[in-house]
Parts: sequence; structure tokens; C-alpha cells
Amino acid sequence: MKRPPSPPLSPLAFALALALSTGPSHADGDGWQPLFDGKSLAGWKPLPGGTWEVADGAIVGKSPRSERRHGILLSEKTFKDFTARAKFRVHSGDSGFYFRCGPVAGGVAVNGFQVEVDSSQETGGLYETGGRAWVVKPSKEDIPKKNYRPGEWTDLELSARGGHIVVKINGVVTAELTDDPGRSEGHFGLQLHGGQDMHVEFKDIAVKTPTGADDETEG
Repeated sequence: MKRPPSPPLSPLAFALALALSTGPSHADGDGWQPLFDGKSLAGWKPLPGGTWEVADGAIVGKSPRSERRHGILLSEKTFKDFTARAKFRVHSGDSGFYFRCGPVAGGVAVNGFQVEVDSSQETGGLYETGGRAWVVKPSKEDIPKKNYRPGEWTDLELSARGGHIVVKINGVVTAELTDDPGRSEGHFGLQLHGGQDMHVEFKDIAVKTPTGADDETEG
């Protein structure tokens, strides 16, 4: 007996089936693990200075010029070797994407490396807080290639393997170090620079480690 054709799926049922088949944007099979769930600050710890909240799927940091402390949103886990990705948007002020950093007493809150994230073309350079200060800035040749426009969402990719560190802005290498003697493990951190009117956003933060959980520990 020939069966009649099945009725077409309703729009709601079709959308649900598609969502279940596609899964999350950072699939476990790709090795990417989200550090931000898009809804809360779970997995992150704010240090004194400025405010952090989640709005429209992004982490939003703000701080007034009267705040002298550097506000830091610190990951609870620490990492050794990794590749990290994020998107950021700078509305005003001088921010940074810290890695392999550690908390310290005082107004700067942490010591360690940061990828410079601000409204200038120094964005994508490497600065070491509590150490060598500027280590490398984007070259004049790289500045037009990275197509950085403050106030627009920008792609950041950061790779750290031992002393080999590579920073990419919008897919263009803006800083690279080999055999660097700096810290080999620490937290990720988002910065609000003290003494400035700060407004910055981060989203789609994810990390991939070469050997999975062996390269990440609870802070």
C-alpha cells in the first residue's frame, strides 16, 4: 500500500530541526571552547575598577575618567599554550586583551602581556604591564593592511606556543615574537584603563589548546 506523502514541516519545526543539526558556533569537534557564553559573566571575575555587564551578546566595560584604577575582567582559568579568538569594539579609551597574566596589588591590577586594544593604530601591538612596557608595535607597512577602524567590530586572533607569540588583527599579523622570555602561563583579562573615559565591548571569545584540558587549570 502506497503511503501518502508526509505533510511539510511548519516554520517553527523547521527552525528547531535546523538549530539542532547545526549546533553551537564553536563545535567541540573543532577543538574550540567558548570562554564567554554570550549571556553572563560566568567563568570571569571582575577586579575593582569600572563596571562589566552583558548586553546584546557582548561583554560591555565602562569606566569614568575619575576612576584611577585599571579595571580588569579576569578569566577564572589559566592557560599555557593556546590559540584564542575574539571580537572587540572600542568606543572610547585604551583597553587591552591580556593573556598569561596574574593579579597583583595596586592600581594596575595585573602584570603580564596584553594585546593593545584602543582607538589608535597601535591596536594589535604587544605591551607588557609590570615588565618591558611596549615590546612590539604594528609596523607602518602593517597598519593599512589590518584595516582597523575604531568603533567597528574587529577580529582578534592570538597564538601563544612557548615563547612564540603571534597577534593578528582582521587576519593580518601585527606582532610576532620568537623565543620570548616572558610569562608562560596565566589568565586572560579584559582591561579598562584608569583615568580615561572607557567604553569597550568584547564577544565571541574562544580558545583552543593543543592538548585540551592539560593546558588549562582553575585559577
